[in-house]
Amino acid sequence: MTAPISARRGPVARFLRNPVLWSIVGLLILAIVGSMLAVTTVVVRKERSDASRQRRLAPFYEPPSGWRAAPVGALLREQPLGATIAGAQAWRILYRSERADGTPTVSSGMVLAPSGDAPVGGRPVVAWAHGTVGLGDTCAPSRSRNPLGQLAWAEGMLRAGMVVTATDYAGLGTPGVERYLIGEDEARDVLNSVRAARALPTGAAARVAVYGHSQGGHAALWTGTVAPRYAPEFEVVGIAAGAPAAELAALVRLQDRNAVAWVIGPEVVASWPLDDPSLDPRAIVSDAGLRFGASIGRRCILEGALEGIILQRFGRQYFRGDPTRDPAWGAAFAAQTPPPLPAGLPVLVAQGLDDTVVLPETTALLAQRWCAAGSRLTMAWLGDLGHVKTGLTAGPLAGTWFQQRFAGVPAGTTCGTIDPIPAAPEPT
Repeated sequence: MTAPISARRGPVARFLRNPVLWSIVGLLILAIVGSMLAVTTVVVRKERSDASRQRRLAPFYEPPSGWRAAPVGALLREQPLGATIAGAQAWRILYRSERADGTPTVSSGMVLAPSGDAPVGGRPVVAWAHGTVGLGDTCAPSRSRNPLGQLAWAEGMLRAGMVVTATDYAGLGTPGVERYLIGEDEARDVLNSVRAARALPTGAAARVAVYGHSQGGHAALWTGTVAPRYAPEFEVVGIAAGAPAAELAALVRLQDRNAVAWVIGPEVVASWPLDDPSLDPRAIVSDAGLRFGASIGRRCILEGALEGIILQRFGRQYFRGDPTRDPAWGAAFAAQTPPPLPAGLPVLVAQGLDDTVVLPETTALLAQRWCAAGSRLTMAWLGDLGHVKTGLTAGPLAGTWFQQRFAGVPAGTTCGTIDPIPAAPEPT
């Protein structure tokens, strides 16, 4: 015989009939909802605040009337950066640059310089090239809430009496589309940022070194090739690169089926066909990539990477397969791979062994190729560091190495030593 409902007094029934417990549950629900609303309010306020800040900044990045007639490297506009650096001054700048084919462009960036009078002969300059940040205008480092976030190492260089320039690359924050991983365009923006810095009261001399991380490492290595013919007024004493996206064909071949492809691929596909219409995205990009890639490319790096990771976990890959197998795209990746630099220009390359973005075996391939070509290369293997930490850790190392180059100390080389990991296979 089944007991009446009123007689069933199990734990669940007792809980449901207990008003005190219901009150506690109600308070917990209210607390959770209240916390969610508070977090949402903070996020919304932050987004509104940043949108308001970007609206205030936007006029600075609009090219002034007559800018096309200005010489390359001309300083078009400057203002205090608004970031405090002990013993230094900082500016946000807008300057005239150009693409590889001579098309006039406007680029933005930052300049940092020690305070006070420059010594006789001026101050040496370190030109910084930043890594991948996304193609949206608000992704430009000089427009960031924390513009010095990737420049934590710069204070050491400023203390050593160096001027630091930091280009945003033309089309990033300024009109147009950034030419992502297009070496000649990146290098011209880097060199023109140094020209612009000399128009400010920085005491910048014509002795220059270049440091870049990730995409910026690619830019830095290309700057070593471009500088002698494009900016012969500068004496470039050394190039340093942290985890450089340099061996592009090998890197893309190893990463084509991983989530990293959702970060790199959309930016390449958005920019390379602008200069070479024979590059058809449909030949290498999956249906999901064609559907979602453009919006991911316009997002800033963290947001875009998160969306790419989610898509990858749901089985969506950006590329159809290895894009280097397509003849046109394969030739383009080869063309944008920086060539070995001559022995007269010393190079420092730093690489973490736990890097899952720029894979260390591709940097080992660079070392193998460049040493065989006679480059004066120093490899700094930084142990089990990931991609971001490699860039931050390599900065102080580059600063010390640059001081020696500016002082005329001959650079050594690690060529002839055995790297800690085998090199990626040469692309075929």
